[in-house]
Parts: sequence; C-alpha cells; structure tokens
Amino acid sequence: MTEKTALTPKTHTAPPARFSHGVRKGNILQVAGQVAFLPAEEGRPRALVGPGLREQTRQTLDNVKAVLDEGGASWEDVMMIRVYLTDTDHFAEMNEIYNTYFDEQALTQPPAARTTVYVGLPAGHLVEIDALAVLG
Repeated sequence: MTEKTALTPKTHTAPPARFSHGVRKGNILQVAGQVAFLPAEEGRPRALVGPGLREQTRQTLDNVKAVLDEGGASWEDVMMIRVYLTDTDHFAEMNEIYNTYFDEQALTQPPAARTTVYVGLPAGHLVEIDALAVLG
C-alpha cells in the first residue's frame, strides 16, 4: 500500500483548518484549493496579493505550482484544473490571464480539462484554483 503524504511548501503557512495544501499518494497528487495569499514570511500575517483579479489569478496559479513542485510534479503532470470565481463577469479576464500564464510556462500540452465554477469565497478573494496531477 502506498503511503499518503501531506504537502506544505515553504511558501505556504499552515492551513487554517484540518486539511493539507496538497496530498500525494503514489503517482497521484491532489492540490487543494489555493487562493492569492502572498508567500509566507515570518512575522507577517497572511495577506492577499492585492484586490485585483489579474494579480490574484497569477498569485493563485503560482501557489498551485508551489504545491506541485513540493510533490515532485509540474504543470505537465496536471490532468485537471478547477477554477472557482466569485463573479461570472470575471470569466473573460480570468481566461485571458490563465492563457497568458500557461503560454509563459511553455507547456507542451495543456491540462485535459478545466472547469470554472462560480462560488462565494471569503471577503476579498476573487479566485480559487485546485488541480489534480498524475506523475509519470
């Protein structure tokens, strides 16, 4: 039986509830929903990168990538991404930012699926993203 390993990158603070930022079991890595918190810095409370969708989307993608890296995965291993937005009017802008981000990552193949869902997130948060990766 393959052991399950909880993942918390150095850039992340401990989750505020009983969950992990990511979990790897065998060749499967699930990244929990990430939001646009700035990288952890000792003595500084968790803080959003800023109020705008562009900066929040990019930071959230960077935070997902940090969990992937911690688990030995890359964007190339990601099979599915789920994007949660607080406002349907943000879809077009988020999609533009998302496409630009992945163009910069020079992916050979994009994830097989992306789902966008509209939800309520804590005050100030505009986007949350999770991912499922399958390694080699």
